[in-house]
Amino acid sequence: MSRKSPLLLRSLIATLLLAGFACMSVYGQTAAEAIVPAQSVDQQIDAFFGKIADAIFGVIMWEIPLIKTPFIVAWLTIAAITFTLYFKFINFRQLGFSLAIVRGRYTDPNEAGEVSHFQALATALSGTVGLGNIAGVAIAISMGGPGATFWMIVAGLLGMSSKFVECTLGVSYRDIDKDGRVYGGPMYYLSKGLREKGFGKIGRVLAIMFAVFCIGGSLGGGNMFQVNQAYTQLRNVTGGEESLLNGYGWVFGVFIASVVGLVIIGGIQSIARATSKIVPFMCSIYVIAALAVIITNIGELPNAISLIFVKAFNPDAAVGGVIGCMVMGFRRAGFSNEAGVGSASIAHAAVKTNYPASEGLVSLLEPFIDTVIVCTMTALVIIITGQYGEGSSDGVAMTSNAFESVFSWFPILLVVAVTLFAFSTMISWSYYGEQAWCYLFGNSNRTKLVFKLIFCSFVVVGAASSLNGVLNFSDAMIFAMAFPNIIGLYILMPRVRAELDNYTKAIDSGKIVRHRSR
Repeated sequence: MSRKSPLLLRSLIATLLLAGFACMSVYGQTAAEAIVPAQSVDQQIDAFFGKIADAIFGVIMWEIPLIKTPFIVAWLTIAAITFTLYFKFINFRQLGFSLAIVRGRYTDPNEAGEVSHFQALATALSGTVGLGNIAGVAIAISMGGPGATFWMIVAGLLGMSSKFVECTLGVSYRDIDKDGRVYGGPMYYLSKGLREKGFGKIGRVLAIMFAVFCIGGSLGGGNMFQVNQAYTQLRNVTGGEESLLNGYGWVFGVFIASVVGLVIIGGIQSIARATSKIVPFMCSIYVIAALAVIITNIGELPNAISLIFVKAFNPDAAVGGVIGCMVMGFRRAGFSNEAGVGSASIAHAAVKTNYPASEGLVSLLEPFIDTVIVCTMTALVIIITGQYGEGSSDGVAMTSNAFESVFSWFPILLVVAVTLFAFSTMISWSYYGEQAWCYLFGNSNRTKLVFKLIFCSFVVVGAASSLNGVLNFSDAMIFAMAFPNIIGLYILMPRVRAELDNYTKAIDSGKIVRHRSR
């Protein structure tokens, strides 16, 4: 829906969303009245939010009866395979070229946009490299066995193609206002791109659907899941149920919400500056620590790798067989790298470039770094140390125990790493949610402030809720974004190919000058 769409339609959307919040408030009061006074604030918040999360999860994660696979997982997987074949395995062919673009070899800082290729990548990575890489991997292995790691890697490699398509389109159809601020993402290429193809009405509906789901994903996986697991690790390190922080997740949430609020007030440029510093630092710390555990247990590495491949095709019946193992791997990989979901294209749309395909190529690196490298490192640490056999599905705790088995002091360091992962993800997703909110309600400063206040309030809810409720709500909202997004990607694939041809011709003709690496 463009900013010139009828006011009546926008008013209807606003009314529906506000009614939803009102219903949640009424339900919350009713649930709270039914709870005995002895329960803490955390327990009261969790009691009403958990029911809502379970209901939404049941609708979004509907399973295909014959193969017992959530439709949305199949939807993402088929799309990733299609894009990989359509673009002739661009995920492998152009990986080196993507690195060259990020290093500044084909960059003109005077092109339209707000941030550099590296800053756009860092912002998008901060939205994907988060607790999904630490807690999500542990959850996948605990529920799907070691073989889920193999399917996570496969999903990451295929997802590179999906990311290329959506991020190219994100730049192609972005809007830039008179002050140079960029507004982009699936909302824009669904409405504008499908209108070009003669599907204007369908495009508007899909764009509205995406925007609503994106707001939910921003508040769920990009917010509540992150702060929930950060609080869990801090509580565990300080004594678990005996900790002074136990039952006071909301206090931790208020603190994190305050820090997040200070950063997101500055908009995408402030977020990009923060993430370009945090992301390399936190990834380096985490990968070095994982390598240290692997090297310490180097004798177990061949067995761990063998276990990953064997269990991928012959898992224990307890984890649902091959299909169950595959589904869990793809599900957690999709949650982690968000390929096909469309969220990253919002950050990449702000890049300084006149060639959309250049940023599409840069975005190839996201699933590779996020899933193929970082998630695999986590999985190897858990499998090598044998923690997956503990039967626990408390994600961050399992990963913490795996590291602690080698370094007794590591849980303390993991508190820092988890908090940084969570913080960077939250500030990036606040931008995604804000862009979707502005698409529905306008780009005024007042509109943006309203969303930022809502976002920060959900930080408190996430810290006080249980993992199960938060995880279900997060999965449901983030995966729901893929429904409208992938429909648009299929229809607009030819536009992406044209943008890629245009970019490669500009390089071959010398129109784009190659610089030394910066």
